Amino acid sequence: VQLQASGGGFVQAGGSLRLSCSASGRTLSSYTTGWFRQAPGKEREFVASFNRRTGPVYAGSVKGRFTISRDNVKNTINLQMNSLEPEDTAVYYCSSGPAQLIMSSMSTPARYDYWGKGTLVTVSS
Repeated sequence: VQLQASGGGFVQAGGSLRLSCSASGRTLSSYTTGWFRQAPGKEREFVASFNRRTGPVYAGSVKGRFTISRDNVKNTINLQMNSLEPEDTAVYYCSSGPAQLIMSSMSTPARYDYWGKGTLVTVSS
């Protein structure tokens, strides 16, 4: 299974970016799929994820600004990020885990089996 994230870049505060994660070797719609991020000097943190059991789940810091979605035809997951803030600056990673992760486990990186290499998002103030 290989995941590849793309779409990162440089944007001013208040702007938008759309990240995309493509997969080979796994049908993303059949598993828990999500996004995490890691800022310099900080631990990897949960951003958003979903599966058929829970629907979309978001970290409190991004709720209302970010939207996770899937394109089942293209086998991709996307993260639309609006109203970006400098605090959103990080490397963003897409991930795939077991199909039936419960909501309380979806924010734990160790519960995910596969990871993409990450894409850098930089938000200037």
